[in-house]
Amino acid sequence: MTEQLERADNDSPWKEILEAYFPQAMQFFFPQTAELINWERPHEFLDKEFQQIAREAELGRRYADKLVKVWQIQGQETWLLIHVEIQAKSEDTFAERMFSYNLRIFDRFAKPAMSLAILCDTDPTWRPNQYSYNYPNTRLNFEFGTVKLLDYQNRWTELEASDNPFATVVMAHLKTQQTNKKPGERKAWKFSLIRRLYELGLQEKDIRNLYRFIDWVMILPKALEAEFWQEFKQFEQERTMSYITTGERIGYERGKQEQGQTLVLRQLQKRVGELPQEVRGHIEALSLEQLEALGEALLDFTTLEDLLNWLEANQTT
Repeated sequence: MTEQLERADNDSPWKEILEAYFPQAMQFFFPQTAELINWERPHEFLDKEFQQIAREAELGRRYADKLVKVWQIQGQETWLLIHVEIQAKSEDTFAERMFSYNLRIFDRFAKPAMSLAILCDTDPTWRPNQYSYNYPNTRLNFEFGTVKLLDYQNRWTELEASDNPFATVVMAHLKTQQTNKKPGERKAWKFSLIRRLYELGLQEKDIRNLYRFIDWVMILPKALEAEFWQEFKQFEQERTMSYITTGERIGYERGKQEQGQTLVLRQLQKRVGELPQEVRGHIEALSLEQLEALGEALLDFTTLEDLLNWLEANQTT
């Protein structure tokens, strides 16, 4: 059986990296907007406010959204809505959803928001940037900023030369897409991108943060992951820089497993209803890889029987 090579909750690393390097994200993806902002004043993530305007059904794992309060150079407060569209296919209602979020923010908080989207899909023709309607006496044209990560394929040299953290993020994202069914090639790129962090002379904190992003999106089959980890430990030893320790990695994986369990159990409860304790126990005993596979499969479940059939078919011996 082929090992699952996709993360179940791939919005998590995006949310983490956006919070850790928000000014750099704006400067990298939306430089014109970044120029309006006074970065000497602190920015504030408005997670509670965003949750109030976002429908619960839309808060799935395929989106990473950040509502952020910043200050313009002229002194006025401004809200930014940054939407990362992680799902791998185009979506007809995307522009409408961007307009809806913008309208809800204004309606609920009386704050106009600058709406910006980062598109991570693989369709070069899908480039939504406006929502409009036009009647004889009523007209609307809502435009929002978009960046297409696919476009950076033709700017690889520029990415390699950049020390902005989001150059690394984009490279990891693109190479993850390009090596979807090439685990050996993915392993080589994963090692190359992590080695580059050290070669850039980044601080330990930045290496750790970007390592976590690369490690989480560039998932490898178990055997190759073990090979990679051995090679990486040797690389750090040669450089006498043990930034990523075995203990830290194991702790991080455990934390992700617990996070994965919580997410899958919550999604299952929404799909098939309350779970018997015995079934919950079975799910909690699943490996990280099995949890990831279940996270994908449950999208097609409609009854508890669907879940029981999956568990029976995927039980470990």
